[in-house]
Amino acid sequence: MARIDSHVHFWQFQPERDAWITDDMRALRHNFLPPDLEPLLDQHQLDGCVAVQADQSEAETIFLLYHATKHNFIKGVVGWVDLQAPDVARRLERYAQFPELIGFRHILQSEADQALMLTPAFNRGLAALFAHGFTYDLLIQPGQLAYATELVKRFPEQPFIIDHLAKPYIKAGALEPWCQQLQALAAHQNVFCKVSGLVTEADWHHWQPADFRPYLDAAFEAFGPQRLLFGSDWPVCTVAGGYRRALSLLENYLTEFSSAEQAGFWGDNAAQFYRLQHQLADGFTA
Repeated sequence: MARIDSHVHFWQFQPERDAWITDDMRALRHNFLPPDLEPLLDQHQLDGCVAVQADQSEAETIFLLYHATKHNFIKGVVGWVDLQAPDVARRLERYAQFPELIGFRHILQSEADQALMLTPAFNRGLAALFAHGFTYDLLIQPGQLAYATELVKRFPEQPFIIDHLAKPYIKAGALEPWCQQLQALAAHQNVFCKVSGLVTEADWHHWQPADFRPYLDAAFEAFGPQRLLFGSDWPVCTVAGGYRRALSLLENYLTEFSSAEQAGFWGDNAAQFYRLQHQLADGFTA
């Protein structure tokens, strides 16, 4: 059994580019690179991670690929490409040469057009992913769940994964309509979901494990333990308790599940969704 953190970020901090890091997140205003994460993975007996884009540029994709070739514990990269570009098929064909690159993501949650994912240009790009075996991470908010359900209906063969449970309103204690809409999305078997980023949706300084249980119960009921992945959302999780607390929260919740279900959640599901079997067996070489 491999243990995989399916959602981490790396960056060299640039104030203008990283303006999303607001004053209340000032602890994130410095570099976070693979050598900073590796001790945490070792401490918690994790075999590797998936590095996910934080900036919408192809330079970001190259930056993550570079680090993946230098650090064997980075088992895959979810990069960025302009899916609306007329030449997106050519770009994806070029990226298909890199075994470290396993999928793509766009920061849909921040788009002025919350239904951008349903536009013809965006769908044309998504249609090109499947030919090269790329996955797609959906970074959305609760208000976009209905759009996401329509999207996955259009692409029933494309592997999709929801980041951060679509960011439920944990701090406010609101469960609906997020819960019902998540269930509707989970009815599509080509959709997986990351149990990640939850602590930053709660009260950063006062959350308790009980705050998360209704949301975790809903996620496990909707997707089952076979389509859920562990992700820390490091280093963002450091503003709301840190890596250990985020991981311990889920360890305690999972004690009720079978050993096989736990093995799936902590790594086997990530290996299946992102097709990491080769990387886990051989690692990457520079």
